[in-house]
Amino acid sequence: MSIEKTNRETMSRRRMLLHSGSGFGAMALAGMLPQDNAAAAKRSAPSPLAAKLTNHPAKAKSVIFLFMDGGPSHLDTFDPKPALEKLAGKPIPESFGRVITAMGEYDSPILPSPRKWKQHGESGLWVSDWLPHTAEMADELAVIRSCWTNGINHSGGICQMNTGSQFAGRPSLGSWVTYGLGTENENLPAFVVMQEGKGRVINGARNWGAGFMPAIYQGTTMQKTGQPFENLSPPDHVASDQQRRELDFLARLNQRHAAERQDNTDLEARIRSFELAFQMQSHAPEAVDLSQESADTHRLYGLDDDATAPYGRNLLMARRLVERGVRFVQCYHGAGSKWDAHDNIEANHTRMCRGMDLPVAGLLKDLKQRGLLEQTLVVWGGEFGRTPMSEKGDGRDHNPTGFTMWMAGGGVQGGQAYGTTDEVGLHAVEDRLHVHDIHSTVLHLMGVDHRKLVYMHKGRPERIDQNEGRAYTEVVAS
Repeated sequence: MSIEKTNRETMSRRRMLLHSGSGFGAMALAGMLPQDNAAAAKRSAPSPLAAKLTNHPAKAKSVIFLFMDGGPSHLDTFDPKPALEKLAGKPIPESFGRVITAMGEYDSPILPSPRKWKQHGESGLWVSDWLPHTAEMADELAVIRSCWTNGINHSGGICQMNTGSQFAGRPSLGSWVTYGLGTENENLPAFVVMQEGKGRVINGARNWGAGFMPAIYQGTTMQKTGQPFENLSPPDHVASDQQRRELDFLARLNQRHAAERQDNTDLEARIRSFELAFQMQSHAPEAVDLSQESADTHRLYGLDDDATAPYGRNLLMARRLVERGVRFVQCYHGAGSKWDAHDNIEANHTRMCRGMDLPVAGLLKDLKQRGLLEQTLVVWGGEFGRTPMSEKGDGRDHNPTGFTMWMAGGGVQGGQAYGTTDEVGLHAVEDRLHVHDIHSTVLHLMGVDHRKLVYMHKGRPERIDQNEGRAYTEVVAS
């Protein structure tokens, strides 16, 4: 009998035993496998999520990205434009040329902002009356008024704000951070995503996926209701040591399977996910147990109000996660493009600001009083802004050419506005920051040189900024 025929028959017998319905075949296979406990060796091997060294001293250890899904109006929140009142009802000045909005409208009249503006804090930062609670933290905010992007619709805009590209296939910012820095707590996910409201973010997992990187770096989504993580609690009749033995055996089988399929990173991610899930059974319930927080803390985040409780719950959990070493937490507000305001922006933004303002201010206050703000970078913004021209008479269209984001904590110099838009807020004109620049700046604050954070893909060096970004160091505190 030839060696080839012998191997073929051996594999046939193994597969027959493994797939036998009674389970005795699997028991026999377990006895035939090497007894050096490959699973235990795998667990003791260096993890791809182990904490890594930075390129330069880091200002921030963690990021909480507050994503306003749908595109909030910078003209009604952080970028006051008196010219809107002077030009109300008139066409945009001829010097702008003929402007066609994302939805194809042109020659639309200027829509004034009815907001009341005040300067806040010792810095005198301008914030509108839609955000009275955030305004209390004005001295912590580095307001960047000169952001711009390429995405003119929600799908492309959200994808680019998360991954740097309008098109699917690239790793998200959270994945790059996790790949470059790892995590300080391997008993919890390194990258966590939370959505608020009844909707779902356009593109779904593409926004927090790992793209061409190993799947181990993708984000882990938390549930909106019930247990924050699915399938975390083991059955009552399964003891911990029994589950440990089952996972070890399963890991050995999976590793043998993955050894012949080394290009499939999903297999490696699945193997490690089993181990992470086992560790999370002991650590995650405590991490997300909001009953441990005081009544004052609950009120700080607005958990006593139906309008603010959904986002407040997520932000309080975000604080608890970064407190325990989770590297990147993304909290969507208005999931399903609820900030989109093509008509009746007054009602839309009044409602959206009401649900977001107090929890966001509560997060900043809570981080600061616990001494966590200086090591936690908080980023606020959406996929784009809104136009100065009206749409449907009382709304604003998408504006990717000029909008506002802000950063707080994590080594930024607060109490200032950076960059400018033109007189009506249509285009970013001074210190323009593309999405690539924003991503590069986040990495810089975390101690990572975006030019040195490289992942080789098909023989090509890939970077978060696609070789186009720069770190905007003007916001970094001296």
